[in-house]
Amino acid sequence: MSDAWVAGEQASMRAPASRLGTERAPAGDPEGNVGPSREADPDNREARPLVAASWRRSLRAHVSPDGAARVELDEDALAAYREAHPLSAAMPVIRELMGAYATDGEHLLAVCDAAGRMLWVEGHRGTLRKARGMNFVAGARWSEAAVGTNAPGTALAVDRPVQVVAAEHFRRPVRAWTCAAAPVHDPYSGRVLGAVDITGGERLAHPHSLGFVQAVARAAESQLALLGPAPDPGRLRLSALGRDEAVLSVGGRRLRLSRRHSEILVVLAHRPEGVGGDELLTLLYEDESVTPVTLRAELSRLRALLGPEALRSRPYRLSGAVDADFATVDRRLASGAVAAAAGDYAGPLLPASTAPGVVRLRERLADRLRAALVDRRDPGLLADWAYSAWGEDDVVVWRALCQAVPAAQLPPVRARLASLEAELSAGATGLQRTGLHTRA
Repeated sequence: MSDAWVAGEQASMRAPASRLGTERAPAGDPEGNVGPSREADPDNREARPLVAASWRRSLRAHVSPDGAARVELDEDALAAYREAHPLSAAMPVIRELMGAYATDGEHLLAVCDAAGRMLWVEGHRGTLRKARGMNFVAGARWSEAAVGTNAPGTALAVDRPVQVVAAEHFRRPVRAWTCAAAPVHDPYSGRVLGAVDITGGERLAHPHSLGFVQAVARAAESQLALLGPAPDPGRLRLSALGRDEAVLSVGGRRLRLSRRHSEILVVLAHRPEGVGGDELLTLLYEDESVTPVTLRAELSRLRALLGPEALRSRPYRLSGAVDADFATVDRRLASGAVAAAAGDYAGPLLPASTAPGVVRLRERLADRLRAALVDRRDPGLLADWAYSAWGEDDVVVWRALCQAVPAAQLPPVRARLASLEAELSAGATGLQRTGLHTRA
């Protein structure tokens, strides 16, 4: 699917619009991934790569170009959820930095969770009234898979700051707006907690808006780091869900690992008692011709990275305790804390890995969590999975969601399920594409 085709789809679906936001992106970004878009000009059909890719995902998710976002949390559920959410601790800083700017500029500040559900939407009263017309309100889901290209939803999808200008939005009712958003991460694990967003009119169509919201996100992370418990400096923390390359935190350092080192640490974290060399070879390599010498070379490089005492041999094992994100999800499922497990699940385990031991762990964890969600029949938890990149084609979960949602929310769910079942009956294979949700 070419960028020209996506741009053509944008032009054909777009209602007439005034010429705004036609200034080119900053010269320092060769891909044009930040700043006002050329596509905001209805006479220019060249789409930014970031926007074109987002439109492809929106089309693949069968997002309608019309309609409003779905409100999933009522007032009572929203209040309880906000109170327990980690980002509530950062709201005083976010309001201090963004509140007056939003009100004075007739903009809105918004904060959503990692699933794209709006937790707070605040700002200018008149702008708030206009935003209600498209359900840009607290409790509504604005993930990219649910409503198409938009700054908070797309920022979460690609895990980086994003600005979306006017006609770049996938849905027609949103094309009068401009927004900029940046993801907020847990300062210790690196897990995405949600995103901060500034939304308003054409005055936000400037690169400074993106820099501003990115600075606010970093300030929120700093605040969370100040308020959070100091981590044990000797304890390893491994984040491997939703990432092709795991991140290891140890001794105050945050290391991005190679793919092979990521696989080794995942296997060893899962087997704290240790793994013999021959077995480790079969768990890491599909190719049976790979020799033990190759494995020993990788382990030697990993030992040099971690320190001589961190990785031991005979059998191969990690010397200290490891807090692994996939193990946390597994423990929560074992204790029956399904909502907490779903909240901690940031995506498939090392989704691009073909190491046999990792593949088995990845499939086992995803299958257990999916089964628990279907059994729980909670529409919010099912929707989190169904509207994620790894669950967008999971017909089993969409069927469960179709049975669980209230009648008022049923039509779009039923339409998506019908589309999936039509693809299956036409010969489409696979209920999930687990390799689509990765983080840089």
